[in-house]
Amino acid sequence: MTGPQRQSSIFDNSLPAILRFCCAVIFGTAILAQAQTFQVIHNFTGGADGAFPLAGLTADGGGNLYGTAQGGGTAPCYAGYGCGTAFRLKRSGADWVFDPLYEFQGGTNDGQHPSARMVFAPNGVLYGTTYGGGIDNNTCGDGGDGGCGTIFKLTPPPTFCGSVLCPWDETVIYFFPGSPGAGVPSGGPLAIDQSGNLYGSSINGGCCDYGDDFELSPSGSGWNAALIDNHFPDGGPMSGLTIDNAGNLYGSVESPYAGAIYQLSTSGFGWQFNLIMNLNNIMNGGDAPQGSLIVDGAGNLYGTTLGGGVGNGGTVFELSAGTWNFSLLYSLTGSEGPQESLTMDSAGNLYGTTYGDGAYNRGSVFKLSPSANGWIYTELYDFTGGSDGSLPISNVVIDAQGNLYGTASRGGTGTNCYEGSSGCGVVWKITP
Repeated sequence: MTGPQRQSSIFDNSLPAILRFCCAVIFGTAILAQAQTFQVIHNFTGGADGAFPLAGLTADGGGNLYGTAQGGGTAPCYAGYGCGTAFRLKRSGADWVFDPLYEFQGGTNDGQHPSARMVFAPNGVLYGTTYGGGIDNNTCGDGGDGGCGTIFKLTPPPTFCGSVLCPWDETVIYFFPGSPGAGVPSGGPLAIDQSGNLYGSSINGGCCDYGDDFELSPSGSGWNAALIDNHFPDGGPMSGLTIDNAGNLYGSVESPYAGAIYQLSTSGFGWQFNLIMNLNNIMNGGDAPQGSLIVDGAGNLYGTTLGGGVGNGGTVFELSAGTWNFSLLYSLTGSEGPQESLTMDSAGNLYGTTYGDGAYNRGSVFKLSPSANGWIYTELYDFTGGSDGSLPISNVVIDAQGNLYGTASRGGTGTNCYEGSSGCGVVWKITP
């Protein structure tokens, strides 16, 4: 049972040169974490709570945490294993109460194996995607895992729930049809604009079966779906889309060669595709961007790569607004870098996780702080692969007290895990 797979392919080299990049590389200074306290706040068991959280977390205004687990649950999927779950970790004083919100059922009427982070709409509804389930017409390849995937929404109970555990209502709002339409959503979260339109990417389908970008627009009691871009002749998007204040969308692809960053800008004739950076043109800039981009208040973009860089453990970079000049903020060291988006706090510090870097090659949590002399790198935690978890594919959530939260896809104390894995994954907290 796996999530979206990275693709190896070649982008069309006939595309014109995009920009001359200003490659003034800012190398940060690494320091050790000070007085950080790491705590596991939930160990997945592989039962009704789920197993293998392949996505990060989303927080509400009360500091409660929401997420998905790709496996587990009670419905049989993938050789009898569970179809996955959606959950909430609710604050209760100094403790956390695990609340299963939904168990995916699989099949043609529901999704299975959620692998992307859920996002809140302004009305309090959660939206997410599943990697499988739904329409199964043999056009999604092995990636579909019993269907081409779905987009779902989770709605709080319509009336007050006095029970400790209060399931939410799940509705599939879109079934990915597969080629020639969109098929198998990427591992990135959906983007939501001010009108409630949803935007995302798929790794399968489109004109060349390398994926596409799509839009879902609310219409009465339903949704209208449209492909807005399929400029991926040799390698598709692995991340989700990011939206800026002007309504432009940004995404990344793993090809050409090292990968590329693109913009979708609105016009009177639909969406205009602009390739704004080709990592193949940046020495030691990294390769294989996986996580979604983030945008700051000035419109600058921040992103990561899974591999490459001076330390071969991935990179963190910035693209300045308008000119899209590239700055290498830090080169990570290890085997596999970040697979999810960065998080920026109010002071401009960046936080993220790595999948296989760190002292034990089982992943890490890091912080990058801006300074007059470049960016200062702090290793906040190195996963050991034991009861603390391993291999995080997670963003970092920051609460009002500065505590950090995320998931690790493996490790922990759970034993009822598919494929004989050592642990079913954890949700963790770091207290500064």
